[in-house]
Amino acid sequence: MNPPNLSILVLYYSRHGATRKMAELIAQGIDSVSGCEAMLRTVPAVSTVAEATAPEFASEGAPYAELTDLVHCDALAFGSPGRFGNMAAPLKYFWECSTAQWLAGALVDKPACVFTTTGSMHGGQESTLLSMMIPLLHHGMLILGLPYSHPELMTTSTGGTPYGASHWAGLNGNHPISDESRTLTIALGRRLAETTRRNRPQ
Repeated sequence: MNPPNLSILVLYYSRHGATRKMAELIAQGIDSVSGCEAMLRTVPAVSTVAEATAPEFASEGAPYAELTDLVHCDALAFGSPGRFGNMAAPLKYFWECSTAQWLAGALVDKPACVFTTTGSMHGGQESTLLSMMIPLLHHGMLILGLPYSHPELMTTSTGGTPYGASHWAGLNGNHPISDESRTLTIALGRRLAETTRRNRPQ
């Protein structure tokens, strides 16, 4: 009898589409590992206008994440555009609503990784990735990066770090993902899936 698939949540926010493309590459890496499947989820934008509300369902792309997705996933890939060297506000808000899951230890010992896009080459890719790790560490997750056994880390000029996958997207998110960043992003998803499968209780 085949064991059920491991469900790996790919949680992201994307304004211009670049982070969404990276999420899809992460999912490609996850889905390449037998017994693992990616579940793409996004979050609604937040507004400075208190009366503004988002539609109940996303108009395009992945469905909106629910906090129960954190409970039911076996691992997490977390992606955000860089906002002044930090994660985007919609994702920060999502994590700020996860106190019940934190109290329950719902994410303890689950593997996780992070990925980002930035508008400029020196737009804080590494600081954004590090900021994204903070709520994951508070939830007790096991953080994975990219080891230097991937030679692309030494040759990339558009993104890719040992802290996680990254991409220089340009101000409007229209820079194509370089071959190196593509390879590293898929590799990160695959590493997350392989680690999740390896750590699965027997």
